[in-house]
Amino acid sequence: MIPQAESGPGSKPILFFSTFVTSKVKLHSVPSHAIIAHHVYREAHYLLEIASRQTGRVGSFCNEIPETQSMKTNELRTVWWDDGAVCLVDQLLLPHQQVTVRCQRLVAVGDAIKTMQVRGAPAIGCTAAYGMALVAQRSTASSANEMLTELEAAKVFLDSQRPTAVNLSWATTRLLKYAQSLASELAETSEKLETLRSKLLEEAHAVLNEDLEMCHTIGHYGAPLIPARGHVLTHCNAGGLATAGYGTALAPIRTAHSHGREIHVYVDETRPFLQGARLTAWELQQAGIPLTLITDNMAGFMMQRGVIDCIIVGADRIVANGDVANKIGTYSLAVLAKYHKIPFYVAAPFSTVDLTLQSGEQIPIEERSVEEVTHIQGHLIAPKGVVAAHPAFDVTPNALITAIITEKGVLYPPFTEALQRNS
Repeated sequence: MIPQAESGPGSKPILFFSTFVTSKVKLHSVPSHAIIAHHVYREAHYLLEIASRQTGRVGSFCNEIPETQSMKTNELRTVWWDDGAVCLVDQLLLPHQQVTVRCQRLVAVGDAIKTMQVRGAPAIGCTAAYGMALVAQRSTASSANEMLTELEAAKVFLDSQRPTAVNLSWATTRLLKYAQSLASELAETSEKLETLRSKLLEEAHAVLNEDLEMCHTIGHYGAPLIPARGHVLTHCNAGGLATAGYGTALAPIRTAHSHGREIHVYVDETRPFLQGARLTAWELQQAGIPLTLITDNMAGFMMQRGVIDCIIVGADRIVANGDVANKIGTYSLAVLAKYHKIPFYVAAPFSTVDLTLQSGEQIPIEERSVEEVTHIQGHLIAPKGVVAAHPAFDVTPNALITAIITEKGVLYPPFTEALQRNS
């Protein structure tokens, strides 16, 4: 169920602007009013944002996009469990080949995460949860304590594969704590180990299903932020392939599109791994959403020309003050957006929030192989032996972020209070 927006101070002005904006959207059905409607709509969004900041989240304006069954359709299948194996879509081969990877051992799950056969913070979390369940399923332990020791080692191994994406450690911690709780509650019987195995698999399924629901809710809250006939810029891939199947940054886009909104998406190709060109463009094509693929260094030009109405990106970690770690290049977009006065939104579930870190300076930044910079799909494009760098993520300071779209609502600055209040 979609959480209800907060009531209290600011509710009435939010409701007023909700009605105001909705009435202006209808003007778009009359061609002669199209230009006027576009400017009125964007101005109303600005007024709505001011009113919403009184509560720290979007209020009843969210009711413009009702939750319907159509939101549950056209989902991708990124990770799933099948007959004792963790199954994944091999994202290294997309868009030209759709191949399923079956991981029957923990080392295979870790390798899939490390090599980015599966990627995107929520999808990594779901995969890690199944990885923990896989260890329990294959365990030959003779006692619950032995199985817990195996799970503790599995957590350390999995957490080390991608250090920046907090969903990874969040999922392994959840499964391990659940196992520890069950082990202390269950009586010492011959069925205890089998109960642990089945319950951990159920918990992994729950992680997946909850992520899917959270993404749909993010779509519900985020869709009204996209102007009518809006042009949205996104970076990397924060769609169904990066989650349990619906997306974070793409969720508002998909939800708006499913309700007949005319939108157009500009997709950064996202060097060096080309997640935008290979994955986001493919996802949007599959969903029938109009898009234009651009190189990363075209983004500023597009903003300068007034083509972009808003930017929505995902996140790999959001810390207590609202700083955000995301795919390398996100920070540059946020700086450009600030200069051009374009709303910059981050979409992520609360499983991506890490309140143990106070600022983005504390976020560990993964350094990946420089061959991913000097090569494209195995082909050398740079001079042989050239020195290259490859930080996989950068950190966007909270001051550059307009709002954070979560399954609990749209959070506005000051983010420290908003994140703490909704955690």
